[in-house]
Amino acid sequence: MNLISSLYFSAPEIFLTISGLVLLLVAAFGGDKTARTVTILAVAALFGALVYTADLLTNPAYELGGEAWAGIYRMDGFGSFAKILIYLAAIGCLIVTPKFFTENGGHRPEYPILVLFSAVGMALMVSAVNLMTLYMGLELMSLSSYVLASFSRSDNRSVEAGLKYFVLGALASGILLYGMSLLYGFTGSTSYLGIRLALQDGLSMGATFGIVFVLAGLAFKIAAVPFHMWTPDVYEGAPTPVTAFFSTAPKVAAVAVLMRISLDTFGEQTLAWQQIVIFAALASIVVGALGAIGQTNIKRLLAYSSINNVGFILIGLAAATPSGASGMLVYLTIYVAMSLGGFVAVMMLKDAQGNQVEQISSMAGMVREKPLLAWCIFFLMLSLAGIPPLFGFYGKFVVFQAAVQADMIALAAIGIAASVIGAFYYLKVCKVIMFDDPAGEVVGDTTKSNWAVLLICSVIISPLGWILTKPLVELADRAASSLFFVI
Repeated sequence: MNLISSLYFSAPEIFLTISGLVLLLVAAFGGDKTARTVTILAVAALFGALVYTADLLTNPAYELGGEAWAGIYRMDGFGSFAKILIYLAAIGCLIVTPKFFTENGGHRPEYPILVLFSAVGMALMVSAVNLMTLYMGLELMSLSSYVLASFSRSDNRSVEAGLKYFVLGALASGILLYGMSLLYGFTGSTSYLGIRLALQDGLSMGATFGIVFVLAGLAFKIAAVPFHMWTPDVYEGAPTPVTAFFSTAPKVAAVAVLMRISLDTFGEQTLAWQQIVIFAALASIVVGALGAIGQTNIKRLLAYSSINNVGFILIGLAAATPSGASGMLVYLTIYVAMSLGGFVAVMMLKDAQGNQVEQISSMAGMVREKPLLAWCIFFLMLSLAGIPPLFGFYGKFVVFQAAVQADMIALAAIGIAASVIGAFYYLKVCKVIMFDDPAGEVVGDTTKSNWAVLLICSVIISPLGWILTKPLVELADRAASSLFFVI
C-alpha cells in the first residue's frame, strides 16, 4: 500500500488532528473569548470528516476497502459506518454545549478541542487492525474523556466523576494491555490477521487468558456488567453535555472495537468468547433494568438504561453471525438518537433560576407547563423501552431476530422477558410527567440549538423513523459483511 493510498484512506483522522492543533493555537492566543468560534469550527471540521467518510462508505470503488500504513489501519465499510455515528454524536453534543457552559461556570475553548481529539482516537480505534494502533486510539480517547468528565472545576460532583473515571479507566486500560501482551506472547503477532492465523490451530491456556483480559478491558469501555460500576456515578456527576457525549460516541467506538476483535480476530475461536458475551449480555440487561427501578435522579436512571441497552446490543454479538453484526449496527444507530435526545432533554429541564433539574419528582405534571418537551421525553422513554411503533422497537427486534436465527432461542426469550422489566422504569417516568400533579419546577427557557437537536432525535425515533429502515439495514449489512473473513 503506497503513501498516497494511506493518506487518502486515513484523511478524516489527519484532517481532524490538524484541525485540533490549529484550534488549540487559536484557543491559546485568543483565550476564553474564542470558545464559541472554536466550537463552531470544531463542528465544521467534524462535518467535513463526516462527509468524506460517507463518500468512502457509499462509493462502490471502495466496497472492498483497503489497508493503510503498512497494515496497521484498515478502511472498510464497518469502520466508516462506525465513524459516521461517532461524528454525528460528537456534532450533536457540541451544538448543545455553549449555552450550558455559559450558564454553568463559563464556556472554554478547550472543550470542543478535547471532543475533537477524542473523536480522532475513536476513529483510530474502529479502523485499527493492529493491537498497537488500537491502544493508541483508546488512550487518546480516554485521556480526553478523563478531562471532560471533570471539566466543571467548580462542581465537586464533576471533579469526583473525573477522578472515578480516571482511576477505573486506568485499571481497565491496564487489564486490556495485559491481555494484549498475552496475545502477543502466545501468537507472536500484534496484527489482527496474524493473531487470527495463529489461533486457527487451537487455543493455548495463555491465549485464552489473553482473550478474556482483552474482552474484560473492552467491557469496561462499553459499561457492560460486571464492569459497569463507574457508569451511574460518572453519568450523574459529569456535566450533562459530557454525559451525553459519553453515552453515545465512545460507546459506539468501544462496541465497534469489540465487534472487530471478536468477529474478525477471534472469529475462528467463537466458543472461547461466546459464553462470556452471553453472560455479559444477560447480566447487563438484568442489572440495568433492576438498578434503574429505584433511581430518583434522571441522569442515574439513564445511566442504568445505558447498561441495559448494552446488554441488548451484546445479544447480537453473541449470535456471532453477519445478521447479528448488522443488527448491532442498526441498534447502535437508533440508540445514539435515543440517548442523545434523552440527555439533551435533561439539559432543557430548568427551574426559574436557570438551574438544571435532575430529580424525577421535580418533573411531575410537566406536560401542563412544558407540553412539547414533555411529549418529546415521553416518546424517548417509550422508544428506549422498545414499545412499537417507535423506532426503538426495531432495534430490539433485529438483535432478537439474529439470536433466533442462530438457534439461541433461550437467549432471545430471556432477553425479551427482561426487557419487560426494563419497561417499568421508563413507564414510571412517563407516568410522572404526564399524570402526576404539577410540581411547578420545570419552568425555565432553553435555546434553539437544544430544540433543534432534540426534535431531530425525536423525529428519528418516532414512527417516521421507519422510513430509514431499508437504507439503514442495507448500509449495516454492507458494513457488517466486511467484518467476516477479511484476509
